[in-house]
Amino acid sequence: MERKTGITIIEKEGERMGTTFEKRKKVIYDLICDDLYVPMKLKEIAMLLQIPREQRHELKEVLEALEADGKIYVSKKGKYVKGQPQYQKGIFQANARGFGFVLQEGEEEDIFIPEEHTNGAFQGDEVEFVITKAPEGKRREGKIVKILSHGTTKIVGLYEKSKSFGFVRPDNQRVLKDIYIPAGKEKGAMTGHKVVVELTSYGGENLKPEGKVVEILGHINDPGTDILSIVKEYDIPTEFPEKVLNQAEHVGKDVSEADMAGRLDLRDWQMVTIDGEDAKDLDDAVSLTKVEQGWKLGVHIADVTNYVQEKSALDREALKRGTSVYLADRVIPMLPHKLSNGICSLNAGENRLALSCIMTVDTKGEIVDHVIAETVIRVDQRMSYTSVAKILEERDEKERERYQELVPMFEQMAEVSKLLRERRKKRGAIDFDFPETKIILDEQGKPVELKPYERNVATKMIEDFMLAANETVAEEYFWREIPFLYRTHEAPEEDKVRTLSTFINNFGYHIHMGNEIRPKEIQKLLEKVEGTPQEALISRLALRSMKQARYTPENAGHFGLAAQYYTHFTSPIRRYPDLQIHRIIKENLRGRFNEDRTAHYQKILQDVATQSSEMERRAEEAERETVKLKKVEYMQERIGEVFEGVISGITKWGAYVELPNTIEGLVHVVNMRDDHYECLEDRYELVGERTHKVYKLGQRVQVQVTGANRLSRTIDFEFWNDGSENDRF
Repeated sequence: MERKTGITIIEKEGERMGTTFEKRKKVIYDLICDDLYVPMKLKEIAMLLQIPREQRHELKEVLEALEADGKIYVSKKGKYVKGQPQYQKGIFQANARGFGFVLQEGEEEDIFIPEEHTNGAFQGDEVEFVITKAPEGKRREGKIVKILSHGTTKIVGLYEKSKSFGFVRPDNQRVLKDIYIPAGKEKGAMTGHKVVVELTSYGGENLKPEGKVVEILGHINDPGTDILSIVKEYDIPTEFPEKVLNQAEHVGKDVSEADMAGRLDLRDWQMVTIDGEDAKDLDDAVSLTKVEQGWKLGVHIADVTNYVQEKSALDREALKRGTSVYLADRVIPMLPHKLSNGICSLNAGENRLALSCIMTVDTKGEIVDHVIAETVIRVDQRMSYTSVAKILEERDEKERERYQELVPMFEQMAEVSKLLRERRKKRGAIDFDFPETKIILDEQGKPVELKPYERNVATKMIEDFMLAANETVAEEYFWREIPFLYRTHEAPEEDKVRTLSTFINNFGYHIHMGNEIRPKEIQKLLEKVEGTPQEALISRLALRSMKQARYTPENAGHFGLAAQYYTHFTSPIRRYPDLQIHRIIKENLRGRFNEDRTAHYQKILQDVATQSSEMERRAEEAERETVKLKKVEYMQERIGEVFEGVISGITKWGAYVELPNTIEGLVHVVNMRDDHYECLEDRYELVGERTHKVYKLGQRVQVQVTGANRLSRTIDFEFWNDGSENDRF
């Protein structure tokens, strides 16, 4: 007896009505519209209609066509439902491989958009989309139905001239097509010039985007052009408007007697600034004296708001920038140099206005009392981290003799710092000690040395004092119940911690979850793995499970520091939130906080928090890209050399390896020629099908440098002595 399948039913129906794809669609649509129909997944529909596995792709085509027509949609649970889907909005982020993601405000997880469903969306576009798949426990998929607005209007890239036209290869790898430049629109650009292009058309399926050159940054090989390109790519303003510079010039006068009136005079206190050797914007000074209960620790911060008045041109520009940006060869300040390196910098021997947080620290490291006050200070000595470390760690006789008057204070500072740190550790604060990269450039801007920027006793000391002041100020103003800005770091997502927990079980480690994850559990884990071969691996995964810190008008605590109250108070020269809360603190100290001012701050603080968080992300990305670029330049000179490193990431396309100098490169699976390797994502392993050789996260390996691409800012490695052709070297 002939078995009747669902497709056969459709075809029989089609024969009666004239066989077309449209008729198949009608039969399926009628089924979904039936009153007795219950929303089902594709597999369930196939089983209902008795469609064999080998023919299910035909059913999928029919369902996708109905979906494209807007007659049916896929629910969050992946079931087919009659009617229009719910249209959602978000920002499209392209990927160099053709697919993309949609990011939604307030949503942790982005939506995956397959290449065939991007609908011509461009990097940064605001789009309307629908969910097409929502598999349990996996990332949701979607389809872009409409482009609402273009987020990218200018592109930075490398100009190449052709006979009758030109084109620009974008620096941003998320912009997937070259930009066509018609003749006469190149502004005199020649092949090899880095340029800024203004887009005039976004192209289409078979058309390149089109644009005109609006700025020539310089030749790709000219010193500084590479970093300037990154600055322009992230649209970071480099020049201050004339009005802002004039205002800085006007307010940046020496401290007068009138300025000092009514302030707490601390000019006879012994105090120092401790910074990097090349720092010019010195916004924090520290002091320490012995008292009966323990010590009086003073953190004295430049009173920037005295010179940057609310709603002034200076203030508006500072908010627009949000933060200073520290790049490999330059600093792009939040405030003009006249202020940041002048009157607002706590230069030794000069009278300076400050906002001081003076804390009484007892012998257990607890802050038992504090005073926040407007002060006038005079720093005794500008110290460097290196010099203080020489005094305290190396006990360098020459250095101790040079600063003999300050040595007793430094030794006490080291003691207090230790107590504060131990107390923080006791409550569960997490200390991710990943070294930052210090890049040494020559006069031409070429990297000559890369090394981890190690923390020493002096950097930790200043870190401890600043953290203490930030917490003290945050707690004080939380209980005052007036509008304020906090630095918020929320607890990680439960599923991310669960994933981490599952993975570390392989190594015999455990995280106690309970009702909620506590920072102490992460801290305990990091302590357990310290000094083990898995330390780097597990620390990195723990860090990846964390959320990003941001600014909020509500106090939600800081998970990483295990702090109930936290803010940013200590750097008003280079961070706008600090400047903003200084203004609030001063109004409160002067008794000017009333209903009007409360309402004013309630109105503006959410926008300030959002803008500051966004500008911080932009600065971090630009800094990261600059470091990547200089690392690539450094490795271009070392093609063919062999290095030892640690596998720092495992993906479908290969293994990332990090070298001791913090450089990271990719060993692509294509270049793992001794076998075909399968990626086991849940175990962070690449496993050879034939040899069963395993490459896993945290493993020590030797790699050879095979490529370094300045345009894509990527470094290519191959495993050394992995049984492949590399053995011949």
